[in-house]
Amino acid sequence: MENKLQDRYEIVIGLEVHAQMLTKSKAYSTDCNEFGAQPNSNVSVVSLGHPGTLPVMNKKTVEYAIRLGLSCNSEIARNQYFARKNYFYPDLPKGYQITQDKTPICVGGYVIIKDEQGKEKSIGITRIHMEEDAGKSIHDVDVFDTLVDLNRAGVPLLEIVSEPDMSSSSEAYYYLTEVRKLVRYLEICDGNMEEGSLRCDANVSVNLKGAKEFGTKVEVKNMNSIRNVQRAIDFEVKRQIELLENGGVIAQETRSFDALKGLTISMRTKEAANDYRYFPEPDLQPLVILQEQIDAIAKEMPPLPRNLYLKYTQEFGLSDYDAMNITDSKGIALYYESLLNHTKNAKSAANWLMGEIKSYLNENGVSIAEFPIAPDRIASLIQLIDEGKVSSTIAGQRIFPQLIETNKTPYAIAEELNLFQDSGEDVIDAYILKVIEGNPSEIERYKAGDKQLIGFFMGQLMKVSGGKADPKKANSILRNTLDNL
Repeated sequence: MENKLQDRYEIVIGLEVHAQMLTKSKAYSTDCNEFGAQPNSNVSVVSLGHPGTLPVMNKKTVEYAIRLGLSCNSEIARNQYFARKNYFYPDLPKGYQITQDKTPICVGGYVIIKDEQGKEKSIGITRIHMEEDAGKSIHDVDVFDTLVDLNRAGVPLLEIVSEPDMSSSSEAYYYLTEVRKLVRYLEICDGNMEEGSLRCDANVSVNLKGAKEFGTKVEVKNMNSIRNVQRAIDFEVKRQIELLENGGVIAQETRSFDALKGLTISMRTKEAANDYRYFPEPDLQPLVILQEQIDAIAKEMPPLPRNLYLKYTQEFGLSDYDAMNITDSKGIALYYESLLNHTKNAKSAANWLMGEIKSYLNENGVSIAEFPIAPDRIASLIQLIDEGKVSSTIAGQRIFPQLIETNKTPYAIAEELNLFQDSGEDVIDAYILKVIEGNPSEIERYKAGDKQLIGFFMGQLMKVSGGKADPKKANSILRNTLDNL
């Protein structure tokens, strides 16, 4: 589509994110909440909706909802009521979901995103409510039949409904990335879209710029990655604009995204709220949340990615790139926090984390939790470099591998391998003399005015010294010696 054509339209996007909570049991029963179990093994008469069975509230789901609400600056509703959302799916054994209709546990709030240019935007949160998941229909195992796995039925969900504040697929991408980061930091959801523990529906509409009303909203489902959410929105925007330009009418419907073909396909006409026949859940008593409970949960909140980002950039002077990379993973961020408890050199600590440490993790396919070097030992290595006792090159190439293989301190390794830097002028003068004697033609070129050769001579000096010469002091003495030849 031509950019000029798309520029005539305003794109309006809102996302509905469903996060499966990492509780041990389901939302309203004691059934195990576990991904990957044998089909239909994590079920009971309660999750199957047998007559006479009663739901029991899982307290952990309330705590997790409050934690998410606090992280999104939402208002926590004190009085909670539950409702039945009625519809028929083969994988919904009760014929309804227990959810929250009139009284979502979290109201309002926002999530701040940052784009490639570093520009921030606040995406409003309409509501966050608790509900239970349906089972799963499997269409690609049997040629003739649809198989149903009810292990997921009753798994606790948090539905995060955004305001229609996003105006591009990129903004949707960044918003969903931030939401996934939040639930992972809070340890309430693993954020794995491929396994379905984090799912996203996109509501997309377009209208001519200046129009007083939004265009007709289309909901897009079945996207199993953040990148596919972006692709689906891009296709849907193009489809809707082209349809309008050709005199067509946008139908309010639900569409599915085909990732292989990169297009959306109509599934059904979009349901209205009254189609669900909401009514109060008769088997669950109203729930009252006390301020004391909210305060207790707030005290136990972990550090959040945005707060850490601001701390690293504003207090420690890290670049936007470093701060974003460190806070991308909670494990990495917490390791860095521990590093900062042992060293004041925040920039060097970030360099080691983003350099040698991440390279080790990637090469060995392990997480930071499995990294064998404790933060205090990395801090000791940084101290050796800061004190000028070893070079950063020697630290990375010789000492770091030994830290992985042994429990020795960086100092002990440097002493054992004779890696301490030579900073005495007599020793450095001897290295320089060897460099001069070994490169007579380059010396003549330098004397003739080719001053760029200083880099070559410095490299030769470090080679002759085995990397042990103090680079700063050696560079100063080398320049002085060459200029006085």
